[in-house]
Amino acid sequence: MNENQQHWDKVYSEKAPTEVSWYEPMPEISLNLIKECNLEKDAAIIDIGGGDSFLAEFLVSKDYTDVTVVDISKNAIQRAKERMCEKADKVTWIVADAANFKPNKKFDLWHDRAAFHFLTNEEQRENYLKTLFESIKPGGYVILSTFSDKGPPTCSGLPVQRYSVGDMQKLFEEEFSVLSGRSLDHTTPSGKTQNFTVCSFQKKK
Repeated sequence: MNENQQHWDKVYSEKAPTEVSWYEPMPEISLNLIKECNLEKDAAIIDIGGGDSFLAEFLVSKDYTDVTVVDISKNAIQRAKERMCEKADKVTWIVADAANFKPNKKFDLWHDRAAFHFLTNEEQRENYLKTLFESIKPGGYVILSTFSDKGPPTCSGLPVQRYSVGDMQKLFEEEFSVLSGRSLDHTTPSGKTQNFTVCSFQKKK
């Protein structure tokens, strides 16, 4: 277990869902962007860093049948499983570091609200993006959220890499078409405001 895994396992064993800044019981923005993709119900969807998020639960409730969740923390995944009860059996759960994760299939949609901005060195980002580019089917979609250039420099005591909409779009411009890019505020349970960059892309066929 590396230091990052130890950190996140500790967070998810000691803090309640409403005690973390990324708490979002209704993932409305992600769900709306996914709806715009017009995916079939059997589309392969992967949520990176979504172990304790509510997105997988909502996707299953909306009858999506091929949902995968990847998270560095086994405790985050366990907490989501306990919350979802029997619905958890409809999700593929994987404990892995986003910087080194290598899936064994391709996806129609890659969603990440929680992981990419924690990759703060170039090698990590290159590994992640290479895997992402190779793992999306032609015509498939990416929805990626990070702290914006106006957002906080740290999260959960760890440094983050911040991106403007333009920064994010440059990473994808060669292999993907830009569908949307915006700056959005997230209100934490403690009442603080965090600014995010949220972008969606479609892989060129």
